[in-house]
Amino acid sequence: MEYRKFSTFDAEIVVTKPHSKPRISVVGLGYVGAVSTACLAKLGHEVVGVDVDAHKVKQIGNGCSPIHEADLSKTLSEGVDGGLISATQDLRAAVADTDVTFVSVGTPTAADGGCDYSYIEQASEAMAEGLRGKEGFHVFAMRCSIPPGTTMRVMAPILERISGKTVGRDFGVCFNPEFLREGVAIDDFHNPPKTVIGTTDFATAEIMRNIYAPVDAKPILTTIEVAETIKYVDNVWHATKVCFANEVGRLCKPLGVDSHAVMDVFTQDTKLNLSPYYLKPGFAYGGSCLPKEVRAVKHVADTLGVDLPMISSLEQSNSEQIRQAVEMVQRLGAKRVGVLGLAFKQGTDDLRESPILEAMAELQQQGVEIVAHDAAVTKDTPIAGLASYTRHGSKGLSELVDSLKGMLRDDVGTVMAEAEVVIVCHSNDLYRSAVVGNPNVPVIDVVRLFKTAPASVSINGIGW
Repeated sequence: MEYRKFSTFDAEIVVTKPHSKPRISVVGLGYVGAVSTACLAKLGHEVVGVDVDAHKVKQIGNGCSPIHEADLSKTLSEGVDGGLISATQDLRAAVADTDVTFVSVGTPTAADGGCDYSYIEQASEAMAEGLRGKEGFHVFAMRCSIPPGTTMRVMAPILERISGKTVGRDFGVCFNPEFLREGVAIDDFHNPPKTVIGTTDFATAEIMRNIYAPVDAKPILTTIEVAETIKYVDNVWHATKVCFANEVGRLCKPLGVDSHAVMDVFTQDTKLNLSPYYLKPGFAYGGSCLPKEVRAVKHVADTLGVDLPMISSLEQSNSEQIRQAVEMVQRLGAKRVGVLGLAFKQGTDDLRESPILEAMAELQQQGVEIVAHDAAVTKDTPIAGLASYTRHGSKGLSELVDSLKGMLRDDVGTVMAEAEVVIVCHSNDLYRSAVVGNPNVPVIDVVRLFKTAPASVSINGIGW
């Protein structure tokens, strides 16, 4: 198994009571905490539920669910009857008497719209006091939805300051987001869509991996910050899907089209529609289809008097990506810019509404000289015909129709030699070699040429 950015020191792991599995405390017995308590006990762990609310503690201790959730009362009752579940208000004692603590306290919205950290801070202080006097390596697994950076900027410093111990050496910290749907949470725990463990040390990763081994043999191990961010991104994506489907419904109804029939067909496509395709940060969309059809849907909606704010804002969002590329060139003050890759995607000579042409047209108007290369675009490419097709679309190609051929260079080396800054729009080995071979030329990379860029190259992207 591969661990990246993890320290690999040896840590002594001491189980506080003779038991085949680590004992676990769960802080916060709301929705996530109650489900976690029940399901972890179902996996054979001794679990101590902790909450400041005496009523919740009593309910959990009696094997009763504090919330309405399918099979939760049954699972809790089985855990209590089997001697695996207990509950307390004493968080300090719970930490002292367990090996791993899952933190599922509330993170409500603050007055300024951000995250209220007060419950995390209060829990961290009590956990640190419980940690201070115990031996062995204890793991704190944050399960709350929190802004990226919170685990290491809010919880970890409190734990270190009060306990007098050091994170990564004396105790471990990780972010372990939950992906539980209300109504089917028990089943989701035992059949997870994914298990994400973000941490900074090997010992913590191994302890958490072993806890989840019965339900997921291949957890995703990553950094704490990535794990924190994915929880937010997942939920924003789900919200986006809801709004998108609702806007499709609002568009279909006045057209007399069955919106559910449309989306039933839409969701059967797992190659493009429901897949990783299109879901990597990069440059703006372009080509003969996407820009044209986004405008067409907006026009239909406007004609019908239907408000589709999300779909209508796609052009604005797309244009912002192009503006960012232009701004990055402006900040470098370059007067001669190279462009590697002109077509809207690699492997074609289709220049229709290619987003880089919009950026090139804007730079040209500012007096910037441009040289370019594209393996599929030559001086024989029918630029005028393509520009005619898009005359009512984006204007980049039309504005460059008379000058584009003069910008073309036959080889990449010429572009690199003539340019002060290079914008790379296609990802291939030819362009990677050119960038590595010319380390003195700053690169604006809108396609992510390298997963990890060579240290010798000055390279920057819009979204990385």
